[in-house]
Amino acid sequence: MAGGGGPAARAGGPGPAGGRPLIITEDPLLLDDLLRLCAAAGAEPHVHHAVPEQSGAGGDPGGGSEAAAPRGGVGWESAPLVLVGDDAARRVRGAPRRPGVFLVGRDLDDPFVWQRAVELGAEEVLRLPDAENRLVDRLADVVEGAGRPALTVGVIGGSGGAGASTLACALALRAARAGERTILIDGDPLGGGMDVLLGGEGAEGLRWPDFAASRGRVGAGALEESLPELHALRVLSWDRGDRVVVPPAAMRSVVAAARRRGGVVVVDLPRRVDEAVAEVLAQLDLVLLVVPGELRSVAAAGRVAAGVRMVARDVRVVVRGRCRQGLDAEGVAGLLGAPLAGEVPVEVGLPGRVAEGEPPGARGALARFCDGFWQRALGPAQGVPA
Repeated sequence: MAGGGGPAARAGGPGPAGGRPLIITEDPLLLDDLLRLCAAAGAEPHVHHAVPEQSGAGGDPGGGSEAAAPRGGVGWESAPLVLVGDDAARRVRGAPRRPGVFLVGRDLDDPFVWQRAVELGAEEVLRLPDAENRLVDRLADVVEGAGRPALTVGVIGGSGGAGASTLACALALRAARAGERTILIDGDPLGGGMDVLLGGEGAEGLRWPDFAASRGRVGAGALEESLPELHALRVLSWDRGDRVVVPPAAMRSVVAAARRRGGVVVVDLPRRVDEAVAEVLAQLDLVLLVVPGELRSVAAAGRVAAGVRMVARDVRVVVRGRCRQGLDAEGVAGLLGAPLAGEVPVEVGLPGRVAEGEPPGARGALARFCDGFWQRALGPAQGVPA
């Protein structure tokens, strides 16, 4: 993936899979905080109060021999997550480098904390209480066995009637038919409902209004199981009520839960970037901007792209239909200052087939485009070539 921010650059999960998180600290107040957060995440940690000077030395007053020997013993290297109290940072800075190490402290004014984090090889500095939600999320990832997050693709129309919802639906359908665990999220409350587009408006399962009160972490497995299953994929859509707003915190929690399940997540986005949409954009690996090949649509898409780029890491252009007024697909992408992801021809008979109950992407040119996209995105390189 060009640009360094797409699927190729997705961060992996925590360190070695399985096991319990390891806490290393002698600070009783910090330990109390960390144990409380572990309990909130459903994680049972190993605790090592005093760091031994020699590998394998010392006991494990908090949780057994697995926690011992942070200078190379099995506790340090096998724990899926290591939380090092700021008080213990200097004593473990010679430990082998590994992913999933976090430096945790409560002094928000310490100017040398970043230097200690670098010496330790920590992924992040988590300062409590501000970072409590972030830490609970990471601890819960350990409990859920979270690995590589889902390849998460947003689709947004550059102009009205661009066909973004149809493309989002087709992408999700083709990913599911390729054997990927797939969740399709309808992020546009005024779009008519992705469940309707898939012919499943009456299917049992939760819709967005059911998640509107979510503030903390949403369980990934519980989310997937609660959603309607249509054409081998899970769909989070809107109901037929009058609610058109989901708070940003709820949007962030739900999308994060979908990503933790792995596989593929496709999000249909509205053209207006508000605070809730920004929460989604921040979690996407790639945004596909769907643009009809005409000047007026390109002008409108430029305004949409400007808002999306303020948050999204990687934006690509999909040109829909035959270009007019002397344009070609590369020219459209060039005018918008974004790489071209491909061209999708207009299928004359597609609306009629959808009206008869056939989901978008079941066959035809749209299906072939989506299959090619996923072959590139989910291939060995884990990226979509520019």
